[in-house]
Amino acid sequence: MGPRRGRSGLAEGLALIFDMDGVLVDSNPAHCRAWEAFNRQYGLETTTAMRRSMYGKRNDEIIREYFGPDLPAEEVAARGAAKERLYREMIAGHLEEMLVPGVRVFLELHRADPMAVATNAEPQNLDFLLDHAGLWPYFRVVMDGHQVRHPKPHPELYLKTAELLGIAAENCIVFEDSYYGVEAALAAGARVIGVLTTHEDLPGAALTIDNFGNGDLAPWLCAQRAV
Repeated sequence: MGPRRGRSGLAEGLALIFDMDGVLVDSNPAHCRAWEAFNRQYGLETTTAMRRSMYGKRNDEIIREYFGPDLPAEEVAARGAAKERLYREMIAGHLEEMLVPGVRVFLELHRADPMAVATNAEPQNLDFLLDHAGLWPYFRVVMDGHQVRHPKPHPELYLKTAELLGIAAENCIVFEDSYYGVEAALAAGARVIGVLTTHEDLPGAALTIDNFGNGDLAPWLCAQRAV
């Protein structure tokens, strides 16, 4: 006899956890534009290597990489906040078109399943997305990297999210777009689906998809069992 399943076809005892940038919303191009504009205010040109290095990291890490490790903490916080205000100004009014294709339909299908967000993104950006895109009702738990001592690639964020969901980490299916995120999810013992909005490949992911309309996604999810 097979496992009991909800309306979505997901087996009972499983949960879905989503990163935000690059998973719920294809925001990394906008983040790159915001960083370029912000850095120019300080006479700093943003290189390709700098753009690549930001993916999956918290702002304080990025600011110190770009402007030096000796920048005072209050200046790190001020510059990070200023960059994110610029980013939110850029995307205001464009969120719906920035959502990863198929994600709203997918979330609605899985509305009754345990779902959470776990992201290294700044909390103001997380609130902005969930508020303006109307996504709050889908998630039982919402976590950002400032709510744990160690952000991704450390597994703490995913372990804490699983704990709050009341689901063992090995029964959580994580959607990630960054190397740091995949590393964190695997270290937590979760199963990983890679969303290829940011990178062409995500080693370690059990399945990779371009978007939530991918035809392989539903069969793969239906084949999963709680352990």
